[in-house]
Amino acid sequence: MNLIAMLMAAGLSSAAVTPEAAREFVQAVEQESYSHYTSDARLAWINATYITVDSQALLTEANEESQKRSLEWARQAAKFLEIEDQLDYDTRRKLGFLARSFVMPPPNDPALLSEMSELQVGIPAQYSSYRYCRSEDECLDFETMNNIMGTSRDPQELLDIWQGWRGVSPGFRDDYQRLVELMNVGAADLGFVDAGELWRSGYDMPADGFAAELDRLVGQLSPLYEALHCHVRAQLNAHYGDEIAPATGPIPAHLLGNMWAQTWSNIFPLMGLEEANTVNITEVIEQRGIEELDMVRIAEDFFVSLGFERLPETFWERSLFLRPQDRNVVCYASAWNLDTQEDVRLKMCIQRNEEDFSTLHHELGHNYYQMAYNQQDFFYRASANDGFHEAVGDTLSLSVTPEYFRRLGWMDEQTQSDDIALLLKSALDYVALVPWTYLVDQWRWDVFNGEIAADEYNQAWWDLRLKYQGIAPPVARDETQFDAGAKYHVPASVPYNRYFLARILQFQFHRSLCEEAGYQGPLHLCSIYGSEAAGEKLNAMLQMGASRPWPEALEVLTGSRQMDATAMADYYAPLKTWLDEQNEGRQCGW
Repeated sequence: MNLIAMLMAAGLSSAAVTPEAAREFVQAVEQESYSHYTSDARLAWINATYITVDSQALLTEANEESQKRSLEWARQAAKFLEIEDQLDYDTRRKLGFLARSFVMPPPNDPALLSEMSELQVGIPAQYSSYRYCRSEDECLDFETMNNIMGTSRDPQELLDIWQGWRGVSPGFRDDYQRLVELMNVGAADLGFVDAGELWRSGYDMPADGFAAELDRLVGQLSPLYEALHCHVRAQLNAHYGDEIAPATGPIPAHLLGNMWAQTWSNIFPLMGLEEANTVNITEVIEQRGIEELDMVRIAEDFFVSLGFERLPETFWERSLFLRPQDRNVVCYASAWNLDTQEDVRLKMCIQRNEEDFSTLHHELGHNYYQMAYNQQDFFYRASANDGFHEAVGDTLSLSVTPEYFRRLGWMDEQTQSDDIALLLKSALDYVALVPWTYLVDQWRWDVFNGEIAADEYNQAWWDLRLKYQGIAPPVARDETQFDAGAKYHVPASVPYNRYFLARILQFQFHRSLCEEAGYQGPLHLCSIYGSEAAGEKLNAMLQMGASRPWPEALEVLTGSRQMDATAMADYYAPLKTWLDEQNEGRQCGW
């Protein structure tokens, strides 16, 4: 039975705005949503793993139908929310989800909706199909280019790759501008000022209050980031010299070991602690002949050690682990649940290196979260907020410590770790990432609200990167380029604040889980690997899904209802002291 038929059967009309009608409406929509979910998810999976004209066309058609349904539901939900003070908790909460269910809000106009559906499929497909061709005989895919960025110390090669990848986005800059316009039309049709306000409204607090909360949290971590930036810049200057890496001002973006300069751990060997006793996971993987599927099994074992069940056999049968040689796929790592129950999958072109070893823990965190809340009502089969989903896997990565390596047999009992080296290497990922995760959506919010005009996209992007990251492009950039679009989440319209929230939450989670595991000692050396008590506490939060506001879920795990960056600052406190000593006499800031 379709939605219209169910509404008629329930006696609903535009005049029937009553608590009972609202409950019947939610029940009907929840049932129909579930019936469509798997077929839509399967089409999305096929399009991500078999990019063809046909798969794009089928997904476009499905997206249009899905958006039409969701738009009708959102309109009706908004009517019922006019009497929200008369509604029971579950009805009110689920209506709120329906009213704010769009990341890419569809316009009411059918022609505009069709145009938007084509753009939201076509733009990511352009991104994922891009190759940088140095010559007719040498075309590089993203994985190859990213590996070069992470390992090369040749500044000319780094510059070539940095510029080469940014050829991915100018071709869809105009399409992105149009997509923004259509998203804003759709947001306005739903009663929001723009798409940015819609994005910020889904956090159990007013949209403006959420923006202020992010500002507070990033401010708590600014001193730590600035100290790290100062030391990294000095070490790059010592290695490359003034002409390539100036001793003052912003750091050139191509020198930080990552395509977007979002994480910096690949340049750890340049940080002056090369002889420290840390484990090079990439070398371990190579020396021990650990294959891609072995890496997945090791990440699964971490969750099993906490008392979780093993992944279902269908996970191993249906996931994409390696880049196929015969077709284009979206290689960006992601975790899927195609039926909101047990059909969990991983989509990732795994590389046998340290970065992907960590990423696997993160992605399986998503899968285990998906399975934990699969007994909730359909609308509650989600995380407490989107930052929670990102934080869970990353929390486990904080337990990848010397003790974990010893348990795996990768580090002997006699080898002592260098705490500063461990913390510095970790900070080059987690601390360096904080301002990046903050600014991506700051840029988009200003694009949505018009403060950044279409002819200012690139300049505004680099202004924000300078302000928050202290990073600048290695060569002059202009408005013929679209450097924000070189990051997948921008053309794919994936909100990015979830990653910022995850950075904050993972350290709160880690501190609480270490306490539950009975650990005593420096927070950065704690591993909860093998602690079923910690796993039980974690699972208690995961099982809640989205059934309660996120502060309540946070309280179940941490005892606090407020996000707090002090756990991250505490984790890196020994490093901050060391960085301040190293930076004495240097001109910090940019």
